[in-house]
Amino acid sequence: MLERLTDLESALRQARGGGGDKYIARHHARGKLLPRERIELLVDRDSPFLELCPVAAWGTDYPVGASVVTGIGIVEGVPCVIVANDPTVRGGAVNPFSLKKTQRASQIARENRLPLINLVESGGADLPQQAEIFIPGGAAFRDLTRLSAAAIPTVAVVFGNATAGGAYVPGMSDYTIFVRDRAKVFLAGPPLVKMATGETVDDETLGGAAMHATRSGLADFIAEDERDGLRIARSCVRSSSRQASSGQTLSLGGNRMNWSTAGQTWGPEPKFDADDLLGIPSADLRVPFDPREILARVLDGSEFDEFKPAYGAALCTGWGAIHGHRVGVLANVRGVLFSAEAQKAAQFIQLANASGTPLIFLQNTTGYMVGSEYEQGGIIKHGALMINAVANSRVPHLTVNIGASYGAGNYGMCGRAFEPRFLFTWPNAKSAVMGPQQLAGVLSIVARQAAEAKGHAYDEEQDRTMRFMVEHKVEQESAALFLSGRLYDDGVIDPRDTRTVLGMCLALVGTGEHAQFGVFRH
Repeated sequence: MLERLTDLESALRQARGGGGDKYIARHHARGKLLPRERIELLVDRDSPFLELCPVAAWGTDYPVGASVVTGIGIVEGVPCVIVANDPTVRGGAVNPFSLKKTQRASQIARENRLPLINLVESGGADLPQQAEIFIPGGAAFRDLTRLSAAAIPTVAVVFGNATAGGAYVPGMSDYTIFVRDRAKVFLAGPPLVKMATGETVDDETLGGAAMHATRSGLADFIAEDERDGLRIARSCVRSSSRQASSGQTLSLGGNRMNWSTAGQTWGPEPKFDADDLLGIPSADLRVPFDPREILARVLDGSEFDEFKPAYGAALCTGWGAIHGHRVGVLANVRGVLFSAEAQKAAQFIQLANASGTPLIFLQNTTGYMVGSEYEQGGIIKHGALMINAVANSRVPHLTVNIGASYGAGNYGMCGRAFEPRFLFTWPNAKSAVMGPQQLAGVLSIVARQAAEAKGHAYDEEQDRTMRFMVEHKVEQESAALFLSGRLYDDGVIDPRDTRTVLGMCLALVGTGEHAQFGVFRH
């Protein structure tokens, strides 16, 4: 685990480094703030910022972080989703991973009804990559209009260039703030205008802050400098957003982030040290570990009311609380899911829906059991029952992959495709259609059978080479950083921060609708 944490910290340093020292120094020399500096001035003093998808694009040809910073912070006491372009990375140009990252931020804002603040300084699409950006990129503008239609405030602060597609971000936001003499917003810059129309025009006349404030009407406010722009953004949030009904605020407790709810306690701390979480999972994911040891270091007071402990024992289900928020928990115990576990899960999910209780899924599964005995016993229909319950559950789901997440077990335990409100991964975790050895073994068996059917001798040396290469490839592609780099989660987190992160997210998601149907066991 410590080695994986070192890898994670290295990736985070890369993301925080933006475009590198040269471009950071150039940006500062122009009197401009970096994206994280802008965020720090935007959010309430001493409030934490939960960064999302920080290692997007890790392991690709694109810069780690994908030239944009996204996350959730508190502005004037209101939880807000914040998206900040990083102009030190290719001028803040949008690449395919930037697009996915910002679209995920918009989805979180919509699902949790959080105001969206865009801190804009982008040259638009990275043109050499237009084939991967142009068509899906339209969803970014669609999402802004839908947020506004849902009465979810959107604010854009423009610090520099916002060209082409970047111009539509302020164009489709409820409130727009332009920094004087810095903001330049246009569909086409002076060179393209010259080429397309023959007109010679300077950028200030074409799309400067003063022009948009006095002529086009695109700018609602003119800020004297970046700090003033952020001050105005805070004012817009204050005037347009109502406090969540629970009076949610973020506070710092000691050296760790804690989410508190006004007028309520955070709940008692666990009785066991969070540092122990680093040693609970085995280095070999094939060796199971008891998730109750995890829960004892995450739940309030280490209190867990287990549901149906003697039935379907490979899946642990029960009730607890995190920072005062009541939750239902489903956690894999021995990896494999049998029919009993699937039926137990479906019943428990229905109970949570009946009471409007959010669900926490702790993934460590190799999938559903296979073999003639289990097929005849109905493993497919029982697995389908569990997946159906997860897919149609109306309460918020939060998922943490703490070990393995293989096969259809990933689906039954609310993987990314089942749209949990938030999904985080521990550094040791892996996810794939099956384990590396199993996948390589299946390919070997198929190849061997094909050779036999043709009457050919099977090349054992070639088989060993193939198995080695496949295992190595799957091992790499199932790793936490690889998957997080492709935005299959909302971030890889230090296991010791699990309680903090879940507590913050629970305060955002609220509770679900109460089900209008009974609880059925079959």
